[in-house]
Amino acid sequence: MKVYVKTFGCLLNKRDSENIKGVLKDRGFELSSENDADIIIVNSCGVKLTTQSKIVSYIKSFDRDVYVGGCLPRMVDMTQLVNVKGYFDTNSILKIADQILEERYENFSDTNEERIGKTLVRNDKDILIVPISQGCLGNCNYCGTKIARGKLHSYQIKEIISEIRNHSFKKLYLTSQDNGCYGFDIGTNIVSLLREVVNVDKDFIVRVGMMNPEHVLIFLDDLIDILKNGKVMKFIHIPIQSGSDKVLKEMGRKYNVEDFKKIVSKFREEIPDIHVATDVIVGYPTETEEDFNKTIELLDWLKPEVLNVSKFTPRPGTVASKLNPIYSKEIKRRSRMIFFKKY
Repeated sequence: MKVYVKTFGCLLNKRDSENIKGVLKDRGFELSSENDADIIIVNSCGVKLTTQSKIVSYIKSFDRDVYVGGCLPRMVDMTQLVNVKGYFDTNSILKIADQILEERYENFSDTNEERIGKTLVRNDKDILIVPISQGCLGNCNYCGTKIARGKLHSYQIKEIISEIRNHSFKKLYLTSQDNGCYGFDIGTNIVSLLREVVNVDKDFIVRVGMMNPEHVLIFLDDLIDILKNGKVMKFIHIPIQSGSDKVLKEMGRKYNVEDFKKIVSKFREEIPDIHVATDVIVGYPTETEEDFNKTIELLDWLKPEVLNVSKFTPRPGTVASKLNPIYSKEIKRRSRMIFFKKY
C-alpha cells in the first residue's frame, strides 16, 4: 500500500512526520508521491485559523482515504470531513500503521509516546531534528496547542544523547513546544542538556528552539555561557507576543516586558553577534491602540533579526475564543504597520 505524508506546521511536526514515515516503513508500507498514493496522511497544525483552513481545503481536494494527525484532531471535529478515514493525536503516532491496517477511525491517547530512538525517515540527511520534550508548563489563554499536546513530558538526557550519536548530520535542531522548560519535570534543564550535547564527539552545530522568557530568567547566565560554545548557533528565539504588560497578563503570559528586555540586553552584551528571533500576536481581543503602540515601541527598541507576526484568531476551547474580537480590518491595519517597518 502506497502512502504519502503531508506536513503542516512547526519543526516538531516535521520530526513527528519523520517518525510517522519510519513506522510505516517498518510495517511494509511504500512511501510515495502525493499523486501515486493510495492513502494520504496529513500531519496537521492548529495554531492559526488560516492554517486550519488551508489544511481542510487540502483534505477536501482528495477522493482518496485521508488520515489526519497532529494538533487539529484534539481541537476540531474531523468527522465533518467525508473523506477522512481516521484521525489520531500526537500521542498515537506509533500506532498509525495498526490503525490503517485494522481500519480503526479514532486513535487517541493521554499517555505520552516515547518516540526517541524509533525508526526515522528523514527529509534532509544534513539536518537532525530531535524533540527534547512534549507539551509545556504554560496555560496561555489564546493557545490551542496545549489542548493538543498536553502537559510537559521531558525525555531523559541519556536518551537524547543516544539519538544524536546514532545519526549522521551537520546541523542539530533541538525542538519542543517550549525548550525553556525542558527538564523541569525530571530535575534538569536545557543548559544541562546542552553541556552534554556539545561534548558529543561529532562535527556539527546545534540550534536551540523557542524558549519562553520566564524560564530563561532562571538560568540566564548559564545559558549565555553555553551559547558561547563553538558548537552552538548564536541564535535565540524568545517570544514576546505583546509590548504591553497589561495584554501579557490578559494573555496568561508569565513575564513582563522588562523581563524580556533584560534577557535580550544580556545576550547582546555578552554575545554581540547573537541573532534574536521573537513572536508577536497582533489584535488580541483586549489589545487597545495604546497597547499596540507599546508593541511598536518595543520592536523599535529590539530590532529583531527574525520577527514572526501573527494576526490573532480564536482557537477552539481557549479562554480567548470567548472574548469579543477586534474587527478584522483593524487587525490587518495593525499587522501592516509592523510589516512595513521591515525590522
